[in-house]
Amino acid sequence: MKVPFLDLKAHHAPLRGHFKTAIAEVIDSGIFAGGPAVADFEEAFAAFCKCDYAVGLGSGTEAVWLALLACGVGPGDEVITVPSTFMATAEAITYCGAKPVFVDVDERTYTMDPRALANVLTSRTKAIVPVHLFGQTADMNPILKFAGQHGLVVVEDAAQAHGAEYKNRRAGSMGEIGCFSFYPGKNLGALGEAG
Repeated sequence: MKVPFLDLKAHHAPLRGHFKTAIAEVIDSGIFAGGPAVADFEEAFAAFCKCDYAVGLGSGTEAVWLALLACGVGPGDEVITVPSTFMATAEAITYCGAKPVFVDVDERTYTMDPRALANVLTSRTKAIVPVHLFGQTADMNPILKFAGQHGLVVVEDAAQAHGAEYKNRRAGSMGEIGCFSFYPGKNLGALGEAG
């Protein structure tokens, strides 16, 4: 017997009726981009993350890319991140014309090791993108302290940590901007690409 790696049909079976109703409401409204369904989700997700606002995008990759651009990252800059993540994190950095600079991960959590940050800091370093993985966050206090000491922005990649908490703060609420992915196979997946 062949067992699928990720059986989204079985995963979504209990919610099928809700999905059909929600899709019918969108079709009946005639509003297929943006609209009240997206606005309602943005408001609910911001409240869930304990943030002032949320903006829906097409993907988690777009979220990291646009967050970095909004924080002033551009050509010639360096952005510190980790190699143990989906390629989209580094890809988003390169979309800005910046260079990803990798630091090692903590052997217990597989998230960014804050002790490694000083080893890669240069005059071109502009930002840090810690990646929260496996439903847990990186050790954010020392990362935020290091960023503050060196004038760096922190953009959280929380694509695989929806609802994770660090010292009573939700993933995505600690840096300048928090980014999420709602790809169907993520911790909290949509019925298509979303971020």
